[in-house]
Amino acid sequence: MKILVTGGAGFIAHHLIDELLLKTDAEIVSLDRLDYSGNLNRLHNVLENNPHKKRVKIVHHDLKAEINPHVASHIGKVDIILHLAAGSHVDRSIDFPMEFAMDNTIGTVNLLNYARTIDIQRLVYFSTDEVFGPAPEGVFYKENDRYNSTNPYSASKAAAEEFCVAFENTYGLPVWITHTMNVFGERQSPEKYIPLCIKKVDRKEKITIHSDPSKTKAGSRHYIHARDVADAMLFLLNEVKQADKCAKFNIVGKEEWDNLKVATTIADIQGKPLHYEMVDFHSSRPGHDLRYALDGSKMAALGWVPRIDIAERLEQVVNWSLKNKEWL
Repeated sequence: MKILVTGGAGFIAHHLIDELLLKTDAEIVSLDRLDYSGNLNRLHNVLENNPHKKRVKIVHHDLKAEINPHVASHIGKVDIILHLAAGSHVDRSIDFPMEFAMDNTIGTVNLLNYARTIDIQRLVYFSTDEVFGPAPEGVFYKENDRYNSTNPYSASKAAAEEFCVAFENTYGLPVWITHTMNVFGERQSPEKYIPLCIKKVDRKEKITIHSDPSKTKAGSRHYIHARDVADAMLFLLNEVKQADKCAKFNIVGKEEWDNLKVATTIADIQGKPLHYEMVDFHSSRPGHDLRYALDGSKMAALGWVPRIDIAERLEQVVNWSLKNKEWL
């Protein structure tokens, strides 16, 4: 079996490639343009001591352009496509919306157009909880709830989802869609919240906590480790033989934590004081949402939930990051 992973040098995808090497016999092609989000050092870091690294082939390509015959010949015949390539930073999407429309929507259409010309078992599109927009207290969005994008990033991902559905309906392309929540782990970009907290606590710097207008209630997320996302993906590929047309799956962390609790836990793990300020992000800059929440009951009914709690995962990441500060 051969699996094409787009955005293979990206944060989630490099963890997924590592898990695929450890737990399958698949040949893997990593397709990446190696720019702002893709970092080849991530792949090198996980592959350098991996006895199966020869099963990974790296192909350079920017999905804003079609996959032409030359690029396709380098990819070769593939059985499964896991599409993770995307721009993912909300702030950048607010500043550069067209960049995200091109990367996330047009890039996905170019991949779908390629996929419909070859014989594949499955294409899995990795989407985000943000397509559903902010979740009021007590609300947990199910897989097929309506979209309510609040920034250009989430809109570009929602548009790409609809193209995935259209390509299954129009061309019979076998597509699944996953929604993940805030993913964290080793080698994450230091602009993201958890590595940023680790770095600022280590340096005794002030952390800005996203909060409500009263500046008393911190934003919250169901954080999930990248390896748990990879584990869920392997579960779907191995255990789910039949699913609804255009099936969607929410991959959700076990617990909902607010961002102040995350920062406090990171400080406690390091044994250092937490210096922080609660800031009303949404009022000062629309496009940032206080709470996201997904319903993970569909995956749980199928037999998958994260095996390791966020507290244990967070301790692993903090300790690893402090030993590998070049990633901060």
